[in-house]
Amino acid sequence: MSSNAIATQQTSIMEEVIAKGDLARLSPDQRAAYYDQVCRSMGLNSLTQPFQYITLSGKLTLYATRTATDQLRKINGVSVEIVDRETIDGVHIVTAKATDASGRVDTEIGAVAIKGLAGDALANALMKATTKAKRRVTLSICGLGFLDESELETIQTARVAHVDVETGVIVDSPGDAAVSALPAGEPMITDAQIRKIHALKNAKGLTDQGIKELHGKTSAKLLTRMEAGRFIDELESFPGTGELDADQSELVSADGNADRYTR
Repeated sequence: MSSNAIATQQTSIMEEVIAKGDLARLSPDQRAAYYDQVCRSMGLNSLTQPFQYITLSGKLTLYATRTATDQLRKINGVSVEIVDRETIDGVHIVTAKATDASGRVDTEIGAVAIKGLAGDALANALMKATTKAKRRVTLSICGLGFLDESELETIQTARVAHVDVETGVIVDSPGDAAVSALPAGEPMITDAQIRKIHALKNAKGLTDQGIKELHGKTSAKLLTRMEAGRFIDELESFPGTGELDADQSELVSADGNADRYTR
């Protein structure tokens, strides 16, 4: 195929995506070409899979992984520094400032709910807020409107879409699985761990919302095996209903029991 024909095909693909806003409407070959084109336009190595697929509001789209933001900082000479941290109404907010090679400056925030958290759970939440801020400001200063993977777990309508990035083939239905912003291949929570968390939740009288705030995800099924292990340790040390402070009391039901397990 001539270079002019390739350019015409790429332009056609881009126009179709922009018009429809849904990559699911493209053919597998078009999806693969579009993915490669997006990476090339930013100087990213497509072989490292800097983007993955999700469905958002019923449309198949891309989100940026850590690989994308790491490469973008290097390519564009972006330096990032944390300029502020504050906690407002139980939400920890981190402000990051990015400066690119031309001297242009941009700022963005990362926010994570930390009310009722302690120990490792609190430490992880604080680090997550920092990560969010750094990745969001990187995408912003590079002029990209993609979601970052650290933001996905807070969007309940987002769903994982398993797409072969090399062929563009949708492996399964993009609406089947809840989003898990996890590194590929990381072992997930086991059935035994789910049962253990369920038992501890009821024993401690935690509410559905309380358990979510403690593990920090929209569903316990999004925990990795290692995260679940740490979370179980945290639950085991969680005080009984008679030993709760004011913040912890908000995580417990009025009668000290919870009748459902949020998964």
